[in-house]
Amino acid sequence: MPWPYPEHNPYVGDDGVHDEDLRLAALVAQRLSADWTTRRQQISVSVQNQVVILTGMVADPATQRAAGDLAWDVVGVFDVCNALTLYGRGRGRR
Repeated sequence: MPWPYPEHNPYVGDDGVHDEDLRLAALVAQRLSADWTTRRQQISVSVQNQVVILTGMVADPATQRAAGDLAWDVVGVFDVCNALTLYGRGRGRR
């Protein structure tokens, strides 16, 4: 049996990938809001092709690490881009 080309694959379509990304984003956001470490942090979650992208600001490196770990623990996540920054970092002193 020959392997179908990606555009002819009946199991994966543009809608299916989009739906899966939305599902993963909701699951990651739910986990972040339920965890006491990340609950009150300014974290935005987006997902593209099963890659979770975390942006926003957090209080400390431990919280940044915890957010990435929580995202990795969601079944179906292919990769995590942890772009969270720490409060007070990245700004010059005046």
